[in-house]
Amino acid sequence: MSRVSKPYEIVERALELSTTDGLVVIADEHSSANLRWAGNALTTNGVTRGRTLTVIATVDGAEGTASGVVSRSAVTTDDLEPLVRAAEAAARGAGPAEDAQPLVSGVPASPDFTDAPAETGSEVFADFAPALGDAFGRARSGGRELYGFANHELTSTYVGTSTGLRLRHDQPNGTLELNAKSPDRTRSAWAGRATRDFKDVDPAAMDAELAQRLRWAERRVELPAGRYETLLPPTAVADLLIYQLWSSTARDAVEGRTVFSTPGGGTRLGEQLAPLPLTLRSDPHAPGLESAPFVIAHSSGDSGSVFDNGLPLAPTDWVRDGKLERLTTTRHSAGLTGLPVAPGIDNLLLEGGGEKSLEEMVAATTGRALLLTCLWYIREVDPATLLLTGLTRDGVYLVEDGEVVGGVNNFRFNESPVDLLSRASEAGRTEKTLPREWGDWFTRAAMPALRIPDFNMSSVSPGV
Repeated sequence: MSRVSKPYEIVERALELSTTDGLVVIADEHSSANLRWAGNALTTNGVTRGRTLTVIATVDGAEGTASGVVSRSAVTTDDLEPLVRAAEAAARGAGPAEDAQPLVSGVPASPDFTDAPAETGSEVFADFAPALGDAFGRARSGGRELYGFANHELTSTYVGTSTGLRLRHDQPNGTLELNAKSPDRTRSAWAGRATRDFKDVDPAAMDAELAQRLRWAERRVELPAGRYETLLPPTAVADLLIYQLWSSTARDAVEGRTVFSTPGGGTRLGEQLAPLPLTLRSDPHAPGLESAPFVIAHSSGDSGSVFDNGLPLAPTDWVRDGKLERLTTTRHSAGLTGLPVAPGIDNLLLEGGGEKSLEEMVAATTGRALLLTCLWYIREVDPATLLLTGLTRDGVYLVEDGEVVGGVNNFRFNESPVDLLSRASEAGRTEKTLPREWGDWFTRAAMPALRIPDFNMSSVSPGV
């Protein structure tokens, strides 16, 4: 009979089974709990648990080192040897890996490596669920309907290597998305929050925010396409700058393929990108946004390498005081480009020294401006300029002399986040936010609202 072993035992046994020159084993223990609701009533809830094991085998040859990667779910002890052999066969059948490096060694072991995985469950919603029920009541009496979902995940990741690494990281990840609609569905407003434990989210405050936005939209103003002074809320700023981070690999820049390239094979490192003192940074220990303090790479690509698994991560400024400071590198791409090793980190913060909330920035507006709720369906148009296109969603509002005076039609936009940084005239207070577009992949972000004097609304878009 198959025995489901503890994660660290699975890792150790896989390493014992290895017959190749090097082995990396990553065990991910997942648990999740969720709530969903529609029309002011809960519809579903559930709890799930699972395991994924990734085995990375390396084989040294006369022409270089090859790697083979195999991942499988629900792995038990009986599944281990076939899995290890499959990874070894993949490595032996592959050509030399371009990103080959010696496996990381010398990193102190995590003291909790042999502990049981952390788990979440329905108890994470113990305080949140009753508060959500109260919000349903207020919404019902106020003539609006609430839709949305809350999801909490906990992943315990165990990394073991043939070079002696024994590392572990527990990653909580919670998201809350709340959408309010008028009964006739002509008006819609959205709010989202990222959280580690659902103790810092307030459904009542979110419902009140959405109720105000629905009231703003009672007056409808139709505007044509054009360039408008625009207030981008933190969630929209996060979606744009996350894409910028994903597009900031050093090798692509050196090879002339990105917005961070210069003619002749150079990069824009050291160039002033923004007149405001904006700093875009990542830090695995940022309070409330903590992420893995070492590289966890299940596959190799432009921004990550399986050979770097376990490499310690340090706070990194990508843009410092408006100047481009770092591009993302693996050990391999750092060697190719001559730039410092700077792996990606699973959070992102933009700081500009501003103190105003979004509401205070609205109140300080003179003349006419647009206030956005969020962006969605963001796609790249031109990597050379990082021109992105996408749509506004769930509320665009007209601001006149410091007051919101109505709801506006949606737009398609065409903008580059790099250009936006160069044109931003004001940055507000940095706060934790949930990216709307990328929230399924990237949730740990803190951003300010930005005032853009001439945001390009390229065409009118239908929908609410």
